[in-house]
Amino acid sequence: MAQTEIPFKMDEKELVPRFLVRAMFGLMAFVLLLVGYAQITDHAKTGVLIEAPIVAERQIILVGTREGAVTVTDMGGTVLTYSTEDKNGFIGVIWRVFDRQRHTEGVDKTAPVRVVRRENDHIAVIDTATDLTVELIGYGSDNIAAFAKLID
Repeated sequence: MAQTEIPFKMDEKELVPRFLVRAMFGLMAFVLLLVGYAQITDHAKTGVLIEAPIVAERQIILVGTREGAVTVTDMGGTVLTYSTEDKNGFIGVIWRVFDRQRHTEGVDKTAPVRVVRRENDHIAVIDTATDLTVELIGYGSDNIAAFAKLID
């Protein structure tokens, strides 16, 4: 009988050096101690979004298709814009987020969402049906402008 060879034979040497494994666990322990210290001493949280008061808002309805094309209408049914128009593709991205959340929670998919401008000039999209808020910070000026022009 012919002897079969094992195609994947492990080498005797270590795949990950021992000092890297120790460094990884040391870093995890250090972070755990740091977070524990911050919690015990009630250290002030930094980098946490402060929601400024709302200065302008508009309720809109997002109606999408399976292909991802979204029609944006006001509460009266007037078409405001389409996600397929120039630089409006981000509207489709946000619609997919809300659509998925609404599907998960079993909420009406045609319920309106609020587009708000805050006192600090930030734009947010709020779905009151699911209590989901998307603060449009760091998404790029064209993406934010797609929603900002719905308020202006």
